Amino acid sequence: MPMRIADREELDGAYQRLTVVPESVDDLWHLSHVITPGDRVAAMADRRIQRADDLERDTGGVRETLFIVVAVESVEFARFATRLRTGGEIVHCSREDQIGQHHTLNIEPYGEVSIQKRFHPDQLERLESAEAATDQPAVIVVTVEEGAGYIHDIAAHGATERMSITHPTGKGEYAQPRATLFEELADAVGRMELDALVLAGPGFTKQEAKPYIEAVVAEDATLRMVDTAGVGDRGVHEVLTRGVIDELQTESRIAAEAALIDEVTRRLSTDGPVSYGPEAVAEAIDYGAVEELLVVDTTLQDARHAGGATARGLNRQLEQVEQQGGSVTVLSGEFDPGRQLANLGGIAALLRFPIS
Repeated sequence: MPMRIADREELDGAYQRLTVVPESVDDLWHLSHVITPGDRVAAMADRRIQRADDLERDTGGVRETLFIVVAVESVEFARFATRLRTGGEIVHCSREDQIGQHHTLNIEPYGEVSIQKRFHPDQLERLESAEAATDQPAVIVVTVEEGAGYIHDIAAHGATERMSITHPTGKGEYAQPRATLFEELADAVGRMELDALVLAGPGFTKQEAKPYIEAVVAEDATLRMVDTAGVGDRGVHEVLTRGVIDELQTESRIAAEAALIDEVTRRLSTDGPVSYGPEAVAEAIDYGAVEELLVVDTTLQDARHAGGATARGLNRQLEQVEQQGGSVTVLSGEFDPGRQLANLGGIAALLRFPIS
């Protein structure tokens, strides 16, 4: 499920307060590139409170659940701990005696958190894209067992059954060849638009169905085989809980980023209209020549965490490109396309026309 923007409030001075509910580790990762030092972040949190008598007896205090707002000083994404840590001074709290002390909020999936700041366009776009999941591939899950097959569509709101087929096989008056079931499933799949397909189920029936499905799936679509104990809703639930859909969506994002980097390197090798590195890209933006600006998320994050003129300059460049009708793509530094871009200075631009 995608991240949910639960509330949006316009404040004075171009500030906004967004209340979001992250649903996955990926959502926490997105938030780690939105929250920067100086922001106000609020959430319900457990905090150990020490009273005077606790200090005298060294009891360690008592845990209380409080509403806490911190002025962010540090942001740490802990992927394997499934949490985002945002630390800073408490500027508002349901217990006034805690104001001025330091606290680290542990943001986890399904926990509501509010962020108050002047959001940059790319940060809002990141949150809105995460909510809409518009960049996610179309994924179909086909589950099959002896005599039965099911087709589910995976969308932002969950899994929806598109079709179920039952054909008794084996012996008996109404028994039909397995091929009949496989052909009907393949015929239905062939009429669907998809980027990836998961073929799942118990035993060897899915292996027998695979050639029929492969024959109707486009060459550029991904086909993944998964062993599950059940079929239908139960089988799809197993596929989802194993993270297979998340893996396919990540692969799709990496493929899109790789295509952009391939275009950059192709233009570099042919003296095509392209610029890379902070100074050359800044010049291209001044000329209004940028069709697509590519920047590594870590480059953005480092600049914004550092603040000052560097952050203001980079933010202004992103806004200029969009005002000039160009587009901005933020690449993940965790994967190879982003690492390649980092080696080019962390920023590059595909140009409408050559500038030198």
